Amino acid sequence: MIKTIFKWVFRIIIGIIIGSVLLVALYIVVDPPYTPLMFIRMIEGRIAGKSVGISKEWRDYDQISPNVFRALMAGEDAKFMSHSGFDWKAIDRAKKINEQRKGRRLMGASTISMQTSKNVFLWQGRNYIRKGLEAYFTVLIETLWGKKRILEIYANSIEWGDGIYGVEAASQAYFGKSSAKLSNREAALLAAIVPNPRKWSAAKPSSYIQKRAAMIQARLGGMPAPKQ
Repeated sequence: MIKTIFKWVFRIIIGIIIGSVLLVALYIVVDPPYTPLMFIRMIEGRIAGKSVGISKEWRDYDQISPNVFRALMAGEDAKFMSHSGFDWKAIDRAKKINEQRKGRRLMGASTISMQTSKNVFLWQGRNYIRKGLEAYFTVLIETLWGKKRILEIYANSIEWGDGIYGVEAASQAYFGKSSAKLSNREAALLAAIVPNPRKWSAAKPSSYIQKRAAMIQARLGGMPAPKQ
């Protein structure tokens, strides 16, 4: 009986591993249509009595202003082009700071690769199972996708407001223009609200967001976007 259970558990684990690798491989050439977070937000909206839809429109890498990718790296992950998915120094620094905060808002150290893994394949949360899966998918996408594809999928899948997903929908919602035409300042404003997009607005930035956007804009010149 016990041997049979172990055999089935082993088969399930192998099946999950094979399935996850195939899915990540599929997304090399197929654009992810939806993410778990999109459906979670719709369910949350219905529970709260609100109608929350999904506004998204995919744009290929070359159809998006390079300002967007540089701003996202400047605001979220300055070492994106040089690390292999994890910024260990940032993780260690965040761990030490969070040990001192004791209950206050925790400092994050997620790279763009880690955020992409979470956004495309997983759910929100800080439990060990989700973090472990995030690390697993991060290794997979760094291995199979490469930096350019990671940035492309990240920019097209992240949440940028209630029901707003991806840079094209965000660009249209906040600035009424194509993401291909975003200026340095507009891209910096979009990047500035990524940590809390349902609270902050790129169209009506608070003084904090304006300062954060100015900081991001000042760093743009040192953030070359990948060519391949």
